[in-house]
Amino acid sequence: QVQLVEFGGGLVQAGGSLRLSCAASGINFSSATMGWYRQAPGKQRELVAGITSISSTNYVGRFTVSRDNAKSTVDLQMNNLKPEDTGVYYCSAHLLGRNFWGQGTQVTVSS
Repeated sequence: QVQLVEFGGGLVQAGGSLRLSCAASGINFSSATMGWYRQAPGKQRELVAGITSISSTNYVGRFTVSRDNAKSTVDLQMNNLKPEDTGVYYCSAHLLGRNFWGQGTQVTVSS
């Protein structure tokens, strides 16, 4: 089955950086559109950054998304973090009309 496992969350001070990684298995990774979503407490899940199978990206200014098809991984580099970036970050894969999700990793930015 499809598995998405996120790594790299944690506690960081405002202005700091974190790099999240997601390892995918059970999926034709190179064909999937990958995304990172964030769910803050009491809020809906929102798209932070996405990257298509041909590495076309959209991203929120301070964040950069990249993928390594050979390793089936997608990373999210987050710089100049702010307290409002706090939340659970989820890795997603979209392929052939289906969406798959990881279990999420907590990111907490202290002021």
